[in-house]
Amino acid sequence: MAEPFSARLRAAASDVWEAQHEHPFIRGIGDGSLDLNRFRYWVRQDYRFLIEYARMLATASARAPNLDAMTKFAELTNETLNVEMSMHRSYAAEFGIGEDELEREELSPTCRAYTDFLVRTAATGSFAEVVGALLPCMWGFSEVGQRLAAQERPSDSRYAAWVDMYASSEFAELAAWCRGLLDSIADGLPGSALARIEETFVTSSRYEYLFWEMAWNEEAWPV
Repeated sequence: MAEPFSARLRAAASDVWEAQHEHPFIRGIGDGSLDLNRFRYWVRQDYRFLIEYARMLATASARAPNLDAMTKFAELTNETLNVEMSMHRSYAAEFGIGEDELEREELSPTCRAYTDFLVRTAATGSFAEVVGALLPCMWGFSEVGQRLAAQERPSDSRYAAWVDMYASSEFAELAAWCRGLLDSIADGLPGSALARIEETFVTSSRYEYLFWEMAWNEEAWPV
């Protein structure tokens, strides 16, 4: 039986993904030692990320080649805007971050670069490239959550809740759906198209790593 295309992608980005797992931001969530100011910064930037992420999902729905994919991406857009962002606001409040502070947050250089890449891919890339750009976020967070869940639970209940969310079976099912979709639409594509999807996947994976690095350093515009 042939190896799924998604397995090829995971292997191509293996070094990047393992670097994510070893990043001090991730390790600090896992053992509860992460400085709260760094995590608050991540919460604020991730809120802004979700707004642009929803734009990408909406574009993916419009460009989907069949009704099933269109419906799923429309559902994900709605869930992001009306459920996940509401949960994010509630979670932010646990760290003393108000809604006005979330709305005022300026996108960092890395957050802007990553979201611009995602939205541009959604607008100009093939549908397979769009899914390839989305997959590292869905799949990567699921893998991070599951690895952290296999360790001792962090003492800070807020970090423990973060681990539980991304280690959940629901999030794993979402990642599996996205992998399956990509495997399906990649089947039969020429090598040149597969190479472009791989490049997109690896680029998104690198931005995922840089997002942790951004939060660790509390990145700001230099001028």
